[in-house]
Amino acid sequence: MVSEFHFHLPDELIAQEPLATRDASRLLHLQRAGGQYADRQFRDFPDLLRRGDLLVFNNTRVFPARLYGRREGARAQPVSPHNPAARKFLRGRIEVLLTRQLSTDPNDWECLVRPGRKIGVGERLFFGEGNHDELQAEVLTRAEFGERRIRFQPAFQSANDFFATLDRIGHVPLPPYIARPDSSRDRERYQTVYAHERGSVAAPTAGLHFTPEILARIRQRGVETAEITLHVGLGTFQPVRVERVEDHKLHSEPYSISPGAAATINAALSTSRRVVAVGTTTVRTLERAVRKGAGTIVAGPAAADLFIYPHFEFKAVKAMLTNFHLPQSTLLMLVSAFGGKENVLHAYEHAVSERYRFYSYGDCMFIE
Repeated sequence: MVSEFHFHLPDELIAQEPLATRDASRLLHLQRAGGQYADRQFRDFPDLLRRGDLLVFNNTRVFPARLYGRREGARAQPVSPHNPAARKFLRGRIEVLLTRQLSTDPNDWECLVRPGRKIGVGERLFFGEGNHDELQAEVLTRAEFGERRIRFQPAFQSANDFFATLDRIGHVPLPPYIARPDSSRDRERYQTVYAHERGSVAAPTAGLHFTPEILARIRQRGVETAEITLHVGLGTFQPVRVERVEDHKLHSEPYSISPGAAATINAALSTSRRVVAVGTTTVRTLERAVRKGAGTIVAGPAAADLFIYPHFEFKAVKAMLTNFHLPQSTLLMLVSAFGGKENVLHAYEHAVSERYRFYSYGDCMFIE
């Protein structure tokens, strides 16, 4: 049952800001065999890896996917969404979160809309700062999971032009439990230092702790690295609204594995070297890809819709680094499948008692 994945978390433990430096976070080290855990610092992480390990990262890059605008016929308001008062949605104002590009055409998107019930098919939406509209979109259809399909008009001729406009007027898509407007600092800190494949609407947060210096220490220990790409979308953060875990349907997310990365991962698997995943998105990608290839990683683009919960048999990943996750979420279920549900929930209780920082800008766990 979904209720089995509940834990109590005081609001003050939800990290609202990043730490002064990325690698200053704490790390809870959990051993699945026996369920022992130890309090450490993230700077200890390279020392927990073994010579010959393969550390796999998700190199996706977050784009400013949140847009504030107005409905057709509503008067443009000279109010910035950075002002918390604007988040109360003045009459006619809307918030749109772009969740998935529908094709190579940069103008066609799925999105979440607030206030959702009032936005109908055929309605036109306008986006910009102050009194100036820089983007227009038409609502084409209602989609699954409460999304809308929209098309930006007049059409952009290239993705570069479209994303340049988003860079000007879009906002960092901070998750809703960060109860503040986004800032210029978030543009850098809500992004891993190795991010370069644009396409995510949420950061793969386990990677936020790494610095160039930490990465150098890891390679000096004889640890090999590889990168895959999974663009984080609705599948990663959609809520579970059923009572039985097995009844939940996971939204798919696009991923890609290069031939070089596939060869590196397959070499590690064939020689029984330990594959260590940085983040739940990397875990889902590797476990989906190894099943697609019947035991080997298949290169190329595909979609990850693999829902991982307890009793899942892991075929690729042997250790994982992950942040702390929401109660009753699919991410907590994945971590529970990997570390053992009782082990993980006990470790979470310890993290709460020791005042660890939770969620995107919070601390992390290493599970092996």
